[in-house]
Amino acid sequence: MEIQSLRKGEELYFYLKGELDEHAAASLRGRTDAIIDGNAGLSRAVFNLAGVRFMDSTGIGFLMGRYKKLSRYGIKMALEAPNEGADKILLLSGIYSLMPKI
Repeated sequence: MEIQSLRKGEELYFYLKGELDEHAAASLRGRTDAIIDGNAGLSRAVFNLAGVRFMDSTGIGFLMGRYKKLSRYGIKMALEAPNEGADKILLLSGIYSLMPKI
C-alpha cells in the first residue's frame, strides 16, 4: 500500500493506492498518525480512495481509527472517490454517516 499526503490550505489529503487489508493497515496506521499529529489545527482531512483496488473490514477499521484520532483534534474527515466495490462496503457499513463521501 502506498500513501501520499498533501496539505491544501486548511485541508490535508491522503492518497491511498493498493490493497487496504490487514497487512497494509498495520503499516499505514503509524504513517498516517504521524502526519495527522504534525498537522493539527486543520479543518478537514480527506482520504482519496481512487487508487484502492481492494478493501476489507480491516480497511473500515483503519478509517474508523483515523476518524477517532482526527476527532480528538477537532478535524473533520471525508472520503473521496472510492471505487464501486469499496463504495458498496462503505455504504453497507454506515461509515458515510460519520465521514461523508465527497
